[in-house]
Amino acid sequence: MSELSLVLLAGVAAGVLNAMGGGGTFVALPALVAFGLSPVTANVVSRVALVPGAVAGAWVYRRELTPVGPASTKALTAISVVGGGVGAGLLLVLPASSFDAAAPWLLAFATVVLACGRRLSRALSRTLGRSVGMSARAVLTGQFFLAVYGGYFGGAVGIMMLALWSIGLGLDAAVSNPMRIAQLAAVYVGATTLFLIASDTLSAPLLLTVMLAGAVFGGFAGAHLARRLPAWLLRGVLLTTAMTTTVLYFLRG
Repeated sequence: MSELSLVLLAGVAAGVLNAMGGGGTFVALPALVAFGLSPVTANVVSRVALVPGAVAGAWVYRRELTPVGPASTKALTAISVVGGGVGAGLLLVLPASSFDAAAPWLLAFATVVLACGRRLSRALSRTLGRSVGMSARAVLTGQFFLAVYGGYFGGAVGIMMLALWSIGLGLDAAVSNPMRIAQLAAVYVGATTLFLIASDTLSAPLLLTVMLAGAVFGGFAGAHLARRLPAWLLRGVLLTTAMTTTVLYFLRG
């Protein structure tokens, strides 16, 4: 029971982190590996377990979703689901070692962009003499590749979304957070659909159920907490999470 309690707490923490700023994988994945699952199986199980928590967070924010530039929300969500499924397929057929080597550098870049994205966007606008903005096609293309990454590995994909939207569209991280949660849920749903069909996700049903229950509570509570934070404080939480996640990725390598 004490071991299951730790898994439950890991699920709660992962759900809260994903709702607040991302990085829930860093809690869920090591917890499952510690209980004897292989890294790939733990990656798959954690992704499935975090789906309901992400959906719960998206439900809390359902009235606060704002479009990402010129791309429609329906098209963006559909791309996220498809990309998540593609990434999940790659995880099941390809080794993760090569991508693990690139992940810290991708996160470091995303963190810098998240911190400076709006300033960079304004600077580019002044230099070019016109506003900088990605086209709908560019937004959807970028979202597809991020969703593939999310389905394949998943770590901090929400941070990368905010970074892309910040520099490409000049969007504020706090304002974009509801859409980040919604698209994270869409990516997880796409990946989970394939995982349930083609992987050994159900080989650890007790761990999956306990972490899933914790993640639902954490996602719901974390989203409510994030809604009550001032915009400047939420931006600080997002940036701190991004920096911490990047450092942990480098230490992990």
